[in-house]
Amino acid sequence: MTRSLSDALSASSADDRRKAARALLRRPLLRAGAQPDEYRLVRKYEAELRAWFDLNTGWRLVVDSEVARLVKVSATTDDATHPARDTRSKLPFTRRRYVLTCLALATLERADAQITLGRLAAQVVMGAADPELGVDFTLSGREERSDLVAVVRLLLDLGVLSKVAGEEDAFVRDTGDVLYDVERRVLATMLATRRGPSTMDSLDLAELTVEVVPDTDELRNRAIRHRLTRQLLDEPVLYYDELDEDELAYLNRQRAALTRQVAELTGLVAEVRAEGIAMIDPADDLTDVRMPESGTEGHVTLLVAEYLAAQGETRISDLHDRVRELAREHRSYWRRNATEPGAETELVEQALTRLTALRLVQRDADHVRARPALARYALAEPTITTTR
Repeated sequence: MTRSLSDALSASSADDRRKAARALLRRPLLRAGAQPDEYRLVRKYEAELRAWFDLNTGWRLVVDSEVARLVKVSATTDDATHPARDTRSKLPFTRRRYVLTCLALATLERADAQITLGRLAAQVVMGAADPELGVDFTLSGREERSDLVAVVRLLLDLGVLSKVAGEEDAFVRDTGDVLYDVERRVLATMLATRRGPSTMDSLDLAELTVEVVPDTDELRNRAIRHRLTRQLLDEPVLYYDELDEDELAYLNRQRAALTRQVAELTGLVAEVRAEGIAMIDPADDLTDVRMPESGTEGHVTLLVAEYLAAQGETRISDLHDRVRELAREHRSYWRRNATEPGAETELVEQALTRLTALRLVQRDADHVRARPALARYALAEPTITTTR
């Protein structure tokens, strides 16, 4: 009886620790007030989680009385398929919005405990005047006001700002202002870099996350383990042909151990193929891009994936023709405007954006090519069996 109780408690503890790790991977910044249950779990298993992330990924875990922050360093700095998005429209941020986000954070760092949107806007306009930033922002029109409001809504979602009074829509119309509290505990955890931006001599963002080159075999192996585990946690697929010789040799030796450690912490399941590894999430809540998904766009993406898996490579113009045919075939189920002239262009673009983000296809201006993991969406000829 005692042993059964001990086993049950151990299983419950492992399950709670897994929930805490998944909460951090799903949302690396948790606030005690906004995500109380997840925050409490992270704080309860803080020491174990910090040790695991430090050993296996090199990511820092910062926990205080208000915030739990997993300071993640991206496995790559050249992947543009998972952008910040407007919290309302879900449209990806433009370069100007990214610049405005950085300028807003810099302004808030110097601000008092409260700030109005108008005051924030004035400081951002001053910062944007620096010609080295390469942005034109004078707050002269509705579009520029909308850009700044999109940035503010992102900061509200992250918890950097808390609204006290007013509405952002009134600011866009130039008929009102908004007052915010500046949440300094959250603001202090936002920067996730290896070095401070003020120490850089150039505008090369890759320098922000560059790591010191290890000078011993043990440290080199640890750095490789960090890079591989980051990819297993962050990337939809880890492809062998994208690894260098040392990384591939290490993965061949330690593949079982690496995937087991990730699986034990997160509940992800390793799908190992000849071309690479994908960590599959049975619960389907650790991704920002799902497939398959309901709705017209989701169905189009699945059918495009099936088509590309069979074709291997095709011209994007041929995909337009294919989706135009599919729109007529499925017009009873797809949204009404899917059969209108030109609708196929948008549908194909949305499908390819999703498939690229999932690392299932590669594309250039005119062609798209299936990547190996897309084979899981291929349809084989049916096998009919009969009984005697």
